[in-house]
Amino acid sequence: MEQVIIDAYNPEWIKRYEEERDKIREAVSAICIAVEHIGSTSVPGLGAKPVIDMMLGVREIADVKHEHKERLQAIGYEYVHKPEFPERLFFRRGKWRAGTEHLHVYQYEGEMWQNNIRFRNYLRSHPATKEQYVQLKHALAAQFPHDRVHYTAGKAAFIREIMSKAHEEQVNEEGKV
Repeated sequence: MEQVIIDAYNPEWIKRYEEERDKIREAVSAICIAVEHIGSTSVPGLGAKPVIDMMLGVREIADVKHEHKERLQAIGYEYVHKPEFPERLFFRRGKWRAGTEHLHVYQYEGEMWQNNIRFRNYLRSHPATKEQYVQLKHALAAQFPHDRVHYTAGKAAFIREIMSKAHEEQVNEEGKV
């Protein structure tokens, strides 16, 4: 099993994201609408597993053809079939169970795209929540040091709660306009 290690925030994560973003944009420019840095490494000051999570926005998931998967493969991103998540495609870069980058492909501005942006932005703008999240991550890593499945499952309720708060906050902000 993969060891769960939470590193202190590293500003190099942003540079790694920017380098990968540029490669991804070039590789799939015909279908790429946007690339965003998501997950814990995208939140300044938040400790994280040192895996850069990104999402590629496309018009429709079906727009990603075999040739696009091959182009991503050529820059080191292996397609990982995940039929349990039909709303996205998943690619990883790095060794199996020790990936260095994850690429999630979603419909641009679709529900999953928006959820990831809201979660990231909420953590960026709510320091107390960010601190609660890092404390939870450390506690789960200590409880499940070699069990990423249970570590991830342990974060689910907290993430759902933040997603709900982030959505409510967005609705309230839009209502003020």
